Amino acid sequence: MDFEKHQNLHTIVMLRDVIRKWWQVELSFADRNGVVHDWQRGDFIPPPNDFCRHSLGSREGMRRCAQSVRVLHEKFKAAKKLRRSLSHDCHLRLSIVGAPLYIRNEYEGFLFVEGFARQPLTPGDGQVLMDKMRDIAPGAQADLEGAWERVPVLDGSELSKLSDLLEFAVTEIENQEVELTRKEETIQSMASELSNRYRFEKIIGRSGAMNEVFRLMEKVANSDSTVLINGESGTGKELVARAIHHNGPRKDKPFVVQNCSAFNDNLLESALFGHTRGAFTGALKDKKGLFEVADTGTFFLDEVGDMSPALQVKLLRVLQEGTFLPVGGTQSREVDVRVIAATHKDLGEMVKRGEFREDLYYRINVIRLQLPPLRERKDDLPVLIDHFLRKHHREGQRARGLAPEALGILGAYAWPGNIRELENEIERLLVLGGELEVIPAELLSSRIRDTVVPGGGHFIAPRAHGKLHEAVESLEKEMIHQGLVRTRNNKSRLSRELGISRSNLILKITRYGLDRLLPEGLADGVDEEAEA
Repeated sequence: MDFEKHQNLHTIVMLRDVIRKWWQVELSFADRNGVVHDWQRGDFIPPPNDFCRHSLGSREGMRRCAQSVRVLHEKFKAAKKLRRSLSHDCHLRLSIVGAPLYIRNEYEGFLFVEGFARQPLTPGDGQVLMDKMRDIAPGAQADLEGAWERVPVLDGSELSKLSDLLEFAVTEIENQEVELTRKEETIQSMASELSNRYRFEKIIGRSGAMNEVFRLMEKVANSDSTVLINGESGTGKELVARAIHHNGPRKDKPFVVQNCSAFNDNLLESALFGHTRGAFTGALKDKKGLFEVADTGTFFLDEVGDMSPALQVKLLRVLQEGTFLPVGGTQSREVDVRVIAATHKDLGEMVKRGEFREDLYYRINVIRLQLPPLRERKDDLPVLIDHFLRKHHREGQRARGLAPEALGILGAYAWPGNIRELENEIERLLVLGGELEVIPAELLSSRIRDTVVPGGGHFIAPRAHGKLHEAVESLEKEMIHQGLVRTRNNKSRLSRELGISRSNLILKITRYGLDRLLPEGLADGVDEEAEA
C-alpha cells in the first residue's frame, strides 16, 4: 500500500500531534513486508529520544532498528486474525508498539511508535544503553550524557491509551481506503455507463443516411483528427460528438462543450481561454478557460460558424500550435485537446463571402460528418417515436402508442426542428394523453396538424395493421402519389412542398414504382417548374 496518501489524512495529522505532545514519541508506518520507507529514504522527523535519534542516524543502528520493527511485523503475520495492538522490546531494550492495518481483510502493514520505556530508568539502565550505543554510534557518547533521564516513560495505563489511538488510526485508514475504492468503482461504473450510452449502436437510426454516418464515426473515433459536424439544429450534433469521444482513446478524459453563439465576443474569449486577475473590470482572480479544462480530452465547439474573426485567429493558433494566451495574460499556455466543431451553416459559402477564415476552415474541416435532417430519414421515424415513448413514459401512464392517424400526420410533417422537435412532441403527447392506451391525432400540436392538414380537415390515415414502418411507408407512398398527380408530375415543386430534396424524391418515386401509377399523359413527364 502507498502510505504517502495517508500522511495528510486529518486523523493521522492529529494523531501525530497528540502522541508527540503527550508522550514525546513519533508515529511511523511499516508496509506489508515490514519495511519503513521513511527510514530508508532518511525522510523522517528525528525522534526526541536521543538514543533512537543517534541509532537511526547510523548505518548499523538503522539496521538494528529495522530488525526490531520486523520482529513486530512477523508477529502480525503469524496471527492473521489479530486486530489489536502488540508490543515488544527493541534492540536497545526500549519498547515498540504497533497496530496492524487490514484493507478488505488483506494485511497491508502497521502503524507503530518506538523508543519509550515501560517504567522510569535507573542510572544502571542508562549505563546499559550507553554500552549498546558504543557499537552503534561510537562518537555519540558525549551527546548522550544524562540522556537516559529524558527517555519517555509510558506505564500500563498510558500504553493502553496509545494502543487505542493506534487502533483507531488504522480503522480510519481502512475506512478511507474502502471509501476511495467505492468512489473509484462508482467512477468506473459511470464511465462504463457513459461509454455504453454513447455506443454508436445506441444512436437511433437504421436508414441508409445514418448508416453512412455510423461508418464514418467508427473510422474517426480512434484518431485525434479535428472533426467538423454539419447539420441543422436538432439533428443530434452533440450526441454524435459525445459518441466519438466515448468510443475513442480519450474516453476517460474530459469532454467539454461550449456553444459559440451563447456569448458575446468578450465573454466567449474569457470562457474559452480564461483570464488573469485584473484583465478587465470584475476579473478579481485568475480563471481557467475551457481549453485548459478540456486538456487531454475533447472540446466540442458548437455553432463555430458564429465565432468572430478575432476569435477565429485564436482558435486557429490552438489547433495549429496547441498554445493560447489568456485574456490579459503574457505567458502562453499549452494544451493537448481534440477539437470537434459543429455548425448548421455552410462554412464553405462563408469563406467565399469573407465571413470565415479560409485557413481555419481547412484546419477544422479535416474530417466532415453531414447529419441528415429528419425529413430525409423518415425511415427512422417509427423507431424514434417508439424510443421516445419509452424514454418519457412515467409510472401510471397507460399509453402504448399513437393512433394510426396521428402516426400518419407525424410521418407527413417536415420536422424543421428535427429530432429535438420530435422528442418534445412525444413528451408533450404523453403528458396530455398518458392516461389513454392509444394517443389520438387530436392531441397533436396545432402547428403540426395545421401544416399537414390545412383547415383542420381529416387526414387520410394509413392502414392500421402490420408493422409500424410499413404503415409509414404506405402513407409516404400515398402522399407522393397524390402530390405527383396534384402538381402534374412537377418534381421540383413537390420536393419543396414535402420538404425533401428533389434527388431524394426521385429515389422514392423509383422505389415505390409511382411513375407507372400516374394517369396517362403525366407518366411521360411534365416540364419542371421554372426556378427563377
